[in-house]
Amino acid sequence: MKGNQTGRCQCGEISYSFLQEKVISAHHCHCKDCQRATGSGKATILFLAKKNLTIEGELKYFESKGSSGSHIKRGFCQNCGSGVMSYSKELSHIVYIKVGTLDDSSWVKVDSNFFTDSAHDWNKPDESIKGFKGNPNILSNIKTLLKSL
Repeated sequence: MKGNQTGRCQCGEISYSFLQEKVISAHHCHCKDCQRATGSGKATILFLAKKNLTIEGELKYFESKGSSGSHIKRGFCQNCGSGVMSYSKELSHIVYIKVGTLDDSSWVKVDSNFFTDSAHDWNKPDESIKGFKGNPNILSNIKTLLKSL
């Protein structure tokens, strides 16, 4: 399904849309911060330039220092508590959309696993895709890509 993609929080107070063609990449992050934020073994996220996201409703943000030292702002619905997106303050023009909030995620193809060293035996990384023991230098690669656009 190409074209406009939509998503929302559990209660529907927050909704968003973007063009699928604008997605930079998709990843499973197994870092301890994502585990705590999701209450699961990982977060599955889409990287998207903030300028390509339309969001309705007001997210509340919680900031913490990420596993790699960056300052992560996690956006969630103030009403139902659903985590919707996050971003690094050091790279604030890229947002990480939580794939579980998409209305239809059947088209998502995950490119890699981050922080495989933090993964649990009960939620092992998919070995059919590339894995990184920590945070790959993907963020600097995205900065370079965006400068060329």
